[in-house]
Amino acid sequence: MSQGATVPTTFAESVRERIGASLAGVDAELARRYPGDPGTRQPVHTVYVPGDVVTPATVREWGEQALALLDEHAPDAGAFASAVGLPEDQAAQVYERVRAKLAREPVEDLRIDFEDGYGPRPDAEEDAAAARAARLVAGALGKDAEGPVPLRLGIRMKCLEADVRDRGIRTLDVFLTGLLEEAGGLPGGLVLTLPKVTYAEQVTAMARLCDAFERAHGLPARRIGFEIQIETTQSILGADGRATVARMIDAAGGRATALHYGTFDYSAACGVSAAHQAMDHPAADHAKAVMQVAAAGTGVRLSDGSTNVLPVGPRERVHEAWRLHHGLVRRSLARAYYQGWDMHPGHLPTRYAAVYAFYREGLEQVAGRLAAYAARAGGDVLDEPATARALSGHLLRGLDCGALDVAEVARLTGMTRADLDRLAGRA
Repeated sequence: MSQGATVPTTFAESVRERIGASLAGVDAELARRYPGDPGTRQPVHTVYVPGDVVTPATVREWGEQALALLDEHAPDAGAFASAVGLPEDQAAQVYERVRAKLAREPVEDLRIDFEDGYGPRPDAEEDAAAARAARLVAGALGKDAEGPVPLRLGIRMKCLEADVRDRGIRTLDVFLTGLLEEAGGLPGGLVLTLPKVTYAEQVTAMARLCDAFERAHGLPARRIGFEIQIETTQSILGADGRATVARMIDAAGGRATALHYGTFDYSAACGVSAAHQAMDHPAADHAKAVMQVAAAGTGVRLSDGSTNVLPVGPRERVHEAWRLHHGLVRRSLARAYYQGWDMHPGHLPTRYAAVYAFYREGLEQVAGRLAAYAARAGGDVLDEPATARALSGHLLRGLDCGALDVAEVARLTGMTRADLDRLAGRA
């Protein structure tokens, strides 16, 4: 058949129109529920600091303490590689990048904690701490910020269970009202975290609080989003046997930004003894697998939990804690959990070492596959569009956190940052 010739068909235009009309509702539902990745940078970790401890110098001090720990226990690339198990061919580059990161941007996401890390306090004391947190966030995310500035910054309030509900709502109110007054608006890097969710109705209630605040101050609808902490068994499996985390995402009404796994609360709720409460326990893996499927395609991001084994004490103990943390972070990354919690400045070196090594290893292979896909040049692996999205997304994450440089990615792929954004489906 010659090019341009008309090919025979059977379906009339009216048939196609009826099919389109019958699926219009599904099309709209897919677009609403599964908008895809938001196309913004995701932090590689979240640092939690109690509301009575955090200061304007906290981020800088965490970086300084992490560098001091490296100087004391791993003063060069070889010593650090030996301590955590980095391959020799990556040691020098990763080590120097980690040190530079700790000086430039030691904390990517800071959460001022008014929940477990803060505990019950007299109302006047928590009011004052919430107001101080508002001033700190306004200063850190404002134009007059000094020193290293986190990409994201906000608070974790108390949960919406009956015994602490009023206190949690008041802290949220004091913080948001003070922030609005101090900053003249809500900063773009603002993050709120709702802990210990058990029922989707609690998520709905949080969304209503956000809506009420927006209406009271004339803010755009859905200006305020929040993270949902998955740390109760009821947030994974309901009393009726149905998975509940997907219902919670829906209950947020488009405000859910992330799901954060809570290692210790969830493990304890499952009856796991304290000695075995860990990010790699089978109970944790099950919960995180359910979270992953529920969030897929929704634009709601995922964060793993933390380890409570701290790198403190003599060198042997520090190295042991570093190896554990490094291995857990690597494990999370391989399972597509690109963010986690860090509880101590000593966790920062191994967080960034694991992240940087993850994105740097196999860089030439990843870049080569993407370049071949873009050029349709073939090669020994035949990739599909979904894989090309994953490959470009991998490189973008590496660029975002500092593991990779724009120049080296461009050299290996022949692509600009805009090209990678397009292939990854980012806006």
